[in-house]
Amino acid sequence: MAEIISMPQLSDTMKEGTVIKWNKKIGDKVSEGDILAEIETDKATQDFEIDVNGVLLFIGVPEGETARVNDVLAIIGNEGENISHIISEIQSKTKKQEQKNQEIKKKNGKIFISPIAKKMAKKIGIPIEGIKGSGDNGRIIKRDIEFYKKTNLNLIKERKNEKTVKIIHSSIRRKIAEHLTYSKFSAPHYYLFSEINVDKLIEFRKNLNNKLSSEEKISFNDIIIKAVAQSLRKHPDMNVSWDDEKVIMHSSIHIGVAVSIKDGLIVPVIKNADQKSLLEISKEMKDKASRSKSKKIQPEEIENSTFTVSNLGMYGIESFTSIINTPNTSILSVGSITIRPIVKNYKIEIGNVMKITLSCDHRIIDGAKGSEYIYSLRNFLEDPITILF
Repeated sequence: MAEIISMPQLSDTMKEGTVIKWNKKIGDKVSEGDILAEIETDKATQDFEIDVNGVLLFIGVPEGETARVNDVLAIIGNEGENISHIISEIQSKTKKQEQKNQEIKKKNGKIFISPIAKKMAKKIGIPIEGIKGSGDNGRIIKRDIEFYKKTNLNLIKERKNEKTVKIIHSSIRRKIAEHLTYSKFSAPHYYLFSEINVDKLIEFRKNLNNKLSSEEKISFNDIIIKAVAQSLRKHPDMNVSWDDEKVIMHSSIHIGVAVSIKDGLIVPVIKNADQKSLLEISKEMKDKASRSKSKKIQPEEIENSTFTVSNLGMYGIESFTSIINTPNTSILSVGSITIRPIVKNYKIEIGNVMKITLSCDHRIIDGAKGSEYIYSLRNFLEDPITILF
């Protein structure tokens, strides 16, 4: 008997998913445990593993298209099984939902257009805002597009020469936008700026890497993550989250690290970073950064951070500010290392400096508290051997 496979909820915040790739085609046999498709959620791209056996009879969401959680993703049944009645029922429900949505759009003053007409208009390059629909309730339908094309041929040719490119927002990009907008306008941000002499940090990293293989090399960011975690151990009142009724004090130190990906950024988490060696942090960071870029990171690996680090130093950015990654209450922005004159023992010398910025949520972290944290962090980075103890 045929079984309907619905769009799964692959994360606790997922409302819709985009099918990136189907690993099976209609007519293929499928078995329990097979990876049926790759689905992009609001957090990452995940493999969708099925728990039934049979033949793939119907695909409800083509590659590149998006559907809501619990919408029909596929139908699996016996070879040669007649599922026309199921498809008809699905199409009927879809049509009713589309009509309902169009009625809502019409009431809100939005354009009332059939999916086929919309697709035709997009392909031809027709602005649908000025088209009068001849369908039910003024709906724009296929013949309206064809009539407009026939009577406005020169205008269409002119528009087709325009080189405007529209890129549909991915699920991840939309989630980033929602999250950062909420954070920026819900948490009152303020910023603390500091400059660090990193001469000893450079030497410390050089000495470490001389003893390690090329695969084990430690980055400046690895050392910064460790120093950030050690500083949080000294200042547990910085390792907190805001709640409308209480302050949440975290007993564990989990450092989120911003990683740039094609669709924006993702924040894999180094759990219990204060308890890990530099080599452990380095290996874990390399692995999670690589899987983040290929969208293979798992949802649980980008959750429950208590503090975040964002480093743009590799891009030559000297200093910047970051939006807090709520429910964290702080984020450290790390700039590039630059060579310039500095004062040492009342003498001007050439040295290496790095600028950092700490963004804080003023509801819970006052200026003095944030400044004390930066003081400890600066001491660790200016004398990095101390982070090993």
